[in-house]
Amino acid sequence: MKAASTTKHHAKPQRPEDERLPVGRSFAYGFQHVLTMYGGIIAVPLIVGTAAGVAQDEIALLIASCLFVGGAATVLQSYGVKFFGSQLPLVQGVSFAGVATMTAILNGGGGIQTVFGSVLVASFIGLVIAPFFAKVVKFFPPVVTGVIITTIGLTLMPVAANWAMGGNAQAENYGSLANIGLAAATLVLVLLLSKLGNAAISRLSILLAIVAGTVIATLLGMTDFSKVGNGPIFAIPQPFAFGLPVFDIAAIISMTIVVLVCMTETTADILAVGEIAKTKVDSRRIADGLRADMLSSALAPVFNSFTQTAFAQNVGLVAITGVRSRYVVTAGGVIMLVLGLLPVLGRVVAAVPTPVLGGAGIVLFGTVAASGIRTLSKVDYKDNMNMIIVAVSLAFGMIPVVSKTFYDQFPTWFGIIFHSGISSAAIMAVLLNLLFNHLKAGNSENQSVFVASPPRMVRAEEVTALQEGDYFQGGKLIAADGSEVPVVTAQQYQVVKEKLDKGEVTCTDDIRRICDSIPASEK
Repeated sequence: MKAASTTKHHAKPQRPEDERLPVGRSFAYGFQHVLTMYGGIIAVPLIVGTAAGVAQDEIALLIASCLFVGGAATVLQSYGVKFFGSQLPLVQGVSFAGVATMTAILNGGGGIQTVFGSVLVASFIGLVIAPFFAKVVKFFPPVVTGVIITTIGLTLMPVAANWAMGGNAQAENYGSLANIGLAAATLVLVLLLSKLGNAAISRLSILLAIVAGTVIATLLGMTDFSKVGNGPIFAIPQPFAFGLPVFDIAAIISMTIVVLVCMTETTADILAVGEIAKTKVDSRRIADGLRADMLSSALAPVFNSFTQTAFAQNVGLVAITGVRSRYVVTAGGVIMLVLGLLPVLGRVVAAVPTPVLGGAGIVLFGTVAASGIRTLSKVDYKDNMNMIIVAVSLAFGMIPVVSKTFYDQFPTWFGIIFHSGISSAAIMAVLLNLLFNHLKAGNSENQSVFVASPPRMVRAEEVTALQEGDYFQGGKLIAADGSEVPVVTAQQYQVVKEKLDKGEVTCTDDIRRICDSIPASEK
């Protein structure tokens, strides 16, 4: 009995993700997951907090809250309980997808309480529709998600530029060479660290560059850590620390679009990590994962955080390391929870010079855009209207970026929705995808100049008929000696061939090139 019990205890888990590693190794690998996504998870509260005009200590509170909620969401997603959690090695954190929309809400006159209210209601809507989302996910193919992800990165580039200039347009040194030089130095550090052969350093290049950039700024007297000691070292996140949420219909509609994007991203990451881990992923497991995603997002505003989603970079880390245990990610979630209980760390991060964040942001936000472009590269553009879907949707997404007053004369609710480049691009991409790829009425092949042309092809015999030095100039085929090579029709070709077969002509100079155009096997 004892032997049987021992054998059972050491039996290999039925699912690869259920493997249990020693505690020390689990937390070591878990900490690596935290470091991989740390730069991404702190960027959102920094952007939103700055846009909301809150004080530095309040930005620190937002950072601590996002770490705390992200840790709790990660534990729920990876460890899981009944109906909640995919039980896969997925790291959860605050989503980039909502940054542009939340900034638009703030710029439209809403406060951070309006942002929290829109996140709460939109996430609850996502929680309700989670079981049915698999049935409508077909309306978010790569041509739609690629546009959305690309737009997210592009709409955030002005944020990176503003950071690089100093962040505060009213400051005397805004746009100074010192600020931009510091941002450039940080950018160069990111690139150099990424170039190193060490994979671990390369993966942590953004975080390490921020640290190094801050050290440089400190040596140059461009930092202020005087407020780091103000406030508690340890604190439990206070519910509704910024006040009760405010509910605005237009903001909620706009944020609901973001929630749908988050659900699409999480679904894609669940499928991706399932494939990497070589484990079964069915619709029920996806629904459980989405419910965990949306429950975390709905509770996030209570603890001063924003929409949650699975982090794609951590899916890549699972593939790179080969560590598929979900308990490793659970350990990472516990680490994030602890970090969220230490607001002093948030105050340290909040004191990082804005130009340093700008240099790192160029790479960080550019990577998001590049990810979207990579998704768009997988789209089939032949004999369909996907080209115009991408073109028009991206253009709509860029309108509020290049012209901030474009929608000022529209109704307030409309402006809040479309002042966000991500919302504009998402709405247009979904509608155009429905119009061109789902509503077949009126469709005909090659009816538009936007339909991609078929690839160029040349018959093998046409290539073999060419000689060394032949070239085209002004629409004529010229031989290496400068003489023009006659180009014949299929009919003329047949006439010459028949005469050759009958012996009526020979390969004289006047028809030599015509003869050469006939394949050797037919001469």
